[in-house]
Amino acid sequence: MTLAKWRQQLREQLAASETAAIDADVLLCHVLAKPRSFLLAWPEYELTEAEQSQLEDLAQRRQKGEPIAHVIGEREFWSLPLAVSAATLIPRPDTELLVEAALARLPDRPATLVDLGTGTGAIALALKSERPQDQVLAVEFNSDAVALAQYNSERLCLPIEVRHGSWFTPLDALRFDMIVANPPYIDATDPHLHQGDLRFEPASALIAEQAGMADLRYLITHAPHYLHPHGYLLLEHGWQQGDLVQASFIEAGYQGVVTLRDYGGQERITLGQWPGE
Repeated sequence: MTLAKWRQQLREQLAASETAAIDADVLLCHVLAKPRSFLLAWPEYELTEAEQSQLEDLAQRRQKGEPIAHVIGEREFWSLPLAVSAATLIPRPDTELLVEAALARLPDRPATLVDLGTGTGAIALALKSERPQDQVLAVEFNSDAVALAQYNSERLCLPIEVRHGSWFTPLDALRFDMIVANPPYIDATDPHLHQGDLRFEPASALIAEQAGMADLRYLITHAPHYLHPHGYLLLEHGWQQGDLVQASFIEAGYQGVVTLRDYGGQERITLGQWPGE
């Protein structure tokens, strides 16, 4: 069957997905190891039996609702092709706002950074790609995710140090110019946990106690022990948590506290600067 007919068949098969046309092209590009331009330039290309068999298997997985990133084992973030797995969150485009905010506030000199709960390593690797002179650490509790972040670091030739442990525990007495994190912030009763890609992602990376605020408050409270004077803490959070997170920052003594909106106009990132002793 030709490439053009496969594109049409996949779109029909995946019609339940809001992104059926995109999913079809992503699967074809993955199986053929070709850019999307190839799909448009060579519609008469005849897929081999091996390519057809692989495509059928992947399409069935996507049809059952498995995230496209898990199906192909990769997701692009900050123009970096990151390997992903069921052990971590799938990097979201909105998290790129955290990277942008961090880059805008880092000093001109070489700096020390840590990404807590790094998952795939997305945030740490994005920052390292823009600031190779910086010392970038990443911390992750899930051992499978630690291995994945290390793999992405080696694969992309972006040297970061990945440490295994919970939040600040592996950092000893280190201090940083900036701490960034995308911690769990969803309430356990949130119905979205049973919809879409969230069904396939680890609950430990999504759910937090205290209506989703527990980990955010913990990071805000403990980060000053690991920040240099005038260092920054930047946190991603839920779209309804901006006021609560801001209040926690201010109560803890941070200065210049602001909340930034994501590309959909929702409050998504709150940051503050630690004044020091």
